[in-house]
Amino acid sequence: MELTRLIVKGGVISPGELREVVNIALEKGLESISFGSRQDIIFPQGFKTLDKTTLGKHHFVYPDQKSGNNIVSSYVSTDIFRNTNWLTGNRFLYVLEEFKEQPKLKVNITDPKQQLVPLFTGHLNFIASEHEDYWYLYVRLPKWEKMAVYPVLIYSWDLAKIYYEIEKISEEDNIDIELLFTLVSEALDTNNRTIDKPLNVPFYPFPYYEGMNRMGIDQYWLGLYWRNNQYNLDFLKEMCDLCFECKIGKICITPWKSFIVKGIPKDRKLEWEKFLGKRGINVRHSLLELNWHLPVAMEWALNLKTFLVRTLDQFDISTYGLNFGISEYNRDGHYFTSIVIEKNELPAALESIKIRDTYNVLFAKNFDPNTREYIVHSQDIDKLELPTILIELSRKYFEELGNTASEVAENLQKKEKPQLDIYQCQECLTLYNSEYGDQTQGIPKGILFENLPETFCCSLCEAPKSNFVILELVKQ
Repeated sequence: MELTRLIVKGGVISPGELREVVNIALEKGLESISFGSRQDIIFPQGFKTLDKTTLGKHHFVYPDQKSGNNIVSSYVSTDIFRNTNWLTGNRFLYVLEEFKEQPKLKVNITDPKQQLVPLFTGHLNFIASEHEDYWYLYVRLPKWEKMAVYPVLIYSWDLAKIYYEIEKISEEDNIDIELLFTLVSEALDTNNRTIDKPLNVPFYPFPYYEGMNRMGIDQYWLGLYWRNNQYNLDFLKEMCDLCFECKIGKICITPWKSFIVKGIPKDRKLEWEKFLGKRGINVRHSLLELNWHLPVAMEWALNLKTFLVRTLDQFDISTYGLNFGISEYNRDGHYFTSIVIEKNELPAALESIKIRDTYNVLFAKNFDPNTREYIVHSQDIDKLELPTILIELSRKYFEELGNTASEVAENLQKKEKPQLDIYQCQECLTLYNSEYGDQTQGIPKGILFENLPETFCCSLCEAPKSNFVILELVKQ
């Protein structure tokens, strides 16, 4: 189903721009808008072309237009989740500003240390390296079967011009990565750097991205998610006004049909909570509910998700760290969830007969979608069999958690019995015991206190990490 999309470069929009979009939608008689998996804004079927004066600088892509892809970026993750030290929000904004013309290819610009935004779902995937202002580039042009690594690291201020050069070259036949590199190098004078080590993408469980959360010492960030991906326009308009009052400059769309407001001042937190409460907004969906990627405006997918979430909830199954995708059968290598449920196509000859849909279930190698390797677990499964399979995969995930090299190297439990620790908050005496983690903040068992992010705060009184003192080390 083709829908009208509004391009939101890098998933970053100002409250003023969002309010203009909301007003356009209200004038057209709409009640809500949706968000897409490439951090764009989606309008329902039948949304009519607008005249140029109403459009202003907003870039709409209509169903009959093939040009125009949104740039996906992990700007949304900066300051709130793990990130590469040099890659600040301002760095992202400067790089995004260099893309003056609307890209025809899909571009991802991401930090490999965050989990919220997929790294490899673009035709060109720029991924931050450990060297300040240098990026890996993973290329998979539309006609290519496999992804290839560009042979050098690319300088931040060359990203856009290299992209536009590749866009021109990409229309030619028989281009491979070596020829691509040669042609770009001949055409442009760029400040490249040698790749001294391969990209390391650490594995972390998927973060919790909803509700009011502490950001630094005197600010908060707010993640909002609507189960049906229908965001009420009157609510959005009022929220933009509140952003103006609080001097909040950016609103960030996630690839998970949700959005995040960063930089809510501590002294305005109560005002925001009242605003949400007055509107009856739920900001504490379970992890089971949140971590799903569905195609936009496909009722069958939303119905299937609702059925699976309810069933798994009845069994009290933990899915912390996992995320799920529902898709029509495509296998084009662009999945970005730990577990994928594919709906099989009905053979054309059987379309007139009422036959129950069947599904395939795949899971990413090590349950890490960034491996880009998917293993088929089950094929041609009836809907009623899916919950049992998801429970089985969830158990498999927890059994394997901590066994991969990147997990052992970084934060998760080692195979030998680890030392654990217990820390106590000096404000309210709440304990953090690494044997149990803190599921309310999405922290699995076995994470030592020193390995918690600096943004960690007390789950009861929200005191910062620095307010905790060690009580004891526990040898298992």
